[in-house]
Amino acid sequence: MNDILNINYYKETLDNGLDVILYDDKSIPLTAVNLWYKVGSANEKPGKTGFAHLFEHMMFQGSENVSKEMHFRYIQEAGGSLNGSTSFDRTNYYETLPSNFLELALWLESDRMGLLLPALTQEKLTNQKEVVMNERRQRYENQPYGMAWELLFSNLFNDKHPYHWPTIGWMKDIENFQLEDVRNFFKTYYLPNNTSLIIGGDFEHEQALDLVKKYFGDFKSNSDIPKINFEQEQLDEVIRIDHEDDVQLPRLYLAWHSDKLYGKDDAVLDVLSEILSGSKNTRLYRTLVYEKQIAQDVSCFQYSANLQGMFIIIATAKPGVELHTIREEIFSEIEKIVEANIEDREIQKARNSVKSSYIYSLQNLSTLVDHMNNYNCNLNEPNSFIFDLNRYEQIKKIHIINSIEKYLDKPFVELHIIPKKK
Repeated sequence: MNDILNINYYKETLDNGLDVILYDDKSIPLTAVNLWYKVGSANEKPGKTGFAHLFEHMMFQGSENVSKEMHFRYIQEAGGSLNGSTSFDRTNYYETLPSNFLELALWLESDRMGLLLPALTQEKLTNQKEVVMNERRQRYENQPYGMAWELLFSNLFNDKHPYHWPTIGWMKDIENFQLEDVRNFFKTYYLPNNTSLIIGGDFEHEQALDLVKKYFGDFKSNSDIPKINFEQEQLDEVIRIDHEDDVQLPRLYLAWHSDKLYGKDDAVLDVLSEILSGSKNTRLYRTLVYEKQIAQDVSCFQYSANLQGMFIIIATAKPGVELHTIREEIFSEIEKIVEANIEDREIQKARNSVKSSYIYSLQNLSTLVDHMNNYNCNLNEPNSFIFDLNRYEQIKKIHIINSIEKYLDKPFVELHIIPKKK
């Protein structure tokens, strides 16, 4: 296993600070190009939220040498696929395409890194502002249970914490996007020294490196990238929220502060979530859905982010079942883990499940390269696959119990999404 995951790569940091990682795999005639900009919604400020997500749209609206929507068209006509995503902590853009089109992908990515602003007009901003506002309406405000994450995070974190606002931004802030603010945000964060670029798959090493230097080497860096300042916080008391929504069944959300990405307890909480609800034979699913038949579904997970983590449990009630009944059963099952001294075989099963899902995902070139970029940005080592898996090998009973007592015995946010009264 270690031989399979111990991959060879080449890494070079250009004079302008751009991290370049090359991973050669000629088993399939495809090449993946993956960029991580180290900017997400956590880099925004109260009153000016949604910029990072906005650029997920603007980066496809044309740059100096590429017309609007042509980035998509060029890649798709070459037989490739592409997309982008935004989180609290980073924005990424990626393409996978036939190997002979590597230069096309690098040219497109370089044009929007270095030459986006000349094509960023008020007309484009106004257009995409409307697109984002509609996206927010569709995905948040008018979708069943769509406001849940916003309600959870805005109560779990105070209004000055960088995880308080949703990644898409507050509607009022989106409405007030100003061209100069948007341009300044881009100039502050979309820089070579704030970016990690990985090329993976079938390519010639020297040619790929020469192309990267050709297309990215002349861009200027900026050493004045603002650091995120925040205070680590805990809740003083349980926060209970009731939110009426256009839904058929009530749903319960429980959220605690937990350890951050790659923190000491991060992997432990992954395994705990697997023990609780990773499959239909796990504790919460078996009790709530099968034995007592009080829930339609149940899931939980450790949401790992750079500054802090969140441990979240979600359960949808069966018709006629009160959410407090489900809540009591959830806490009862968690308490049983502590009191009954969980068995090693249960931990091993959960550990194996986490590991197998992870290893299976690496069969996809695009996913493997994205993992490398995650590792490079957060651990400064693109080849951290073995390290990542070994975190789970060290987990014992005492770690599970200690994590429950450390995080789940603390105040939390309890959100009830309930059907609107007719």
